[in-house]
Amino acid sequence: MTERALVNFFYAHPVGHAIEALHYCQGHYAANPDRQIAVALNAATPVELASYCPAVSAAYAIDHPFVEPCPDEGGRFDGVPGEWDWILDDFRRYQDIQLSTFPGLRDYYAASDRRLTARSGRSVVSDPAAGYLRHQQLRLALPESARAAATARLGDRPDRIVVMPAGSSPSPLYPSPRSWTLILDAIHEEFPDAQIVLLGKLARSERTTTSFGEAELAALLSHRSRPVNCFDLPLAEQLAAVEAAGVFLSPHTGFGLAALAVGTPWLTLSGGRWFEYFFNHVPFRSILPDPGRYPSFTQFDDAEIIVDGEDGRRTPSMTLARITEDLDRIVLACRELLDGSLTYDQALRDYFPALVAAHGGDASAIWSIDGVHFDYL
Repeated sequence: MTERALVNFFYAHPVGHAIEALHYCQGHYAANPDRQIAVALNAATPVELASYCPAVSAAYAIDHPFVEPCPDEGGRFDGVPGEWDWILDDFRRYQDIQLSTFPGLRDYYAASDRRLTARSGRSVVSDPAAGYLRHQQLRLALPESARAAATARLGDRPDRIVVMPAGSSPSPLYPSPRSWTLILDAIHEEFPDAQIVLLGKLARSERTTTSFGEAELAALLSHRSRPVNCFDLPLAEQLAAVEAAGVFLSPHTGFGLAALAVGTPWLTLSGGRWFEYFFNHVPFRSILPDPGRYPSFTQFDDAEIIVDGEDGRRTPSMTLARITEDLDRIVLACRELLDGSLTYDQALRDYFPALVAAHGGDASAIWSIDGVHFDYL
């Protein structure tokens, strides 16, 4: 009989965590392509992403609270086979800070221990004993209908830059519309023939929403570069627009992981609470802030927030002053990603020493999926 493994990855619902789960599915599949790999995800996650991953044979949407406690299983595992050869949990289930911060996570894994059994073993994702090849490339195979829709909407342009102005965290963790106008000015002056596409989600639902309002979007759509509006398109069409671009430009957001998973370089206005930690054999640049002037990367601790003049409350690394100072670096990085002069290996070699420096020389303060950074320090 074909061996079956479940990547049991119930976690927060943003897109990036779904990509993280699929990356682990890819690594376990690569170690044993004859095995069937299934994945269990938070139902508020875009579970359909699993259908674009050739390594995944089945996906299960788990409708269970994440933040609020929920000791009652309530049929939440209906439809999920109870017996597997391997069950590979998200390692966060063993982190005290995760369990205390997210009681629903704690209760989900307690329930899954009762409901799911493994014949060969139960461990965590990336465990070599379960068969795993680290640092594999995850590449999503998008529906051809989504690609055709993106082509019809965007046309054929020599250069395309997709911009996501904010993620789903509070708006002070992202650049203001005034800062984005400066960035668009600089990009348009350097690449006057490039098509700029704006991407995000204003519509409210159980899924994540971009921390950017309609008035703010309207201000950017009126920019002289005449951006194309791709806000609120279906997820597959948004990813197809990114796939057809030369660069995906954004602050830190889980959607950046999805950009890498469709093969598009990610240019990140790094800062805020989280540094970049996912690397997928695609060139990238993270524009790291000066840590002395623009403190960042507090992770689970709250980010420092200051008043940035007329731009209101903003974390220091996303202030107008910081963005203005780094415009030349942003444009240079955009150039080398668009023209293909930056290799993936060089991007890694440049990034990790700079990230360690941003942490005051403390290499133990940084981490990455599959420990990729250990190869470059």
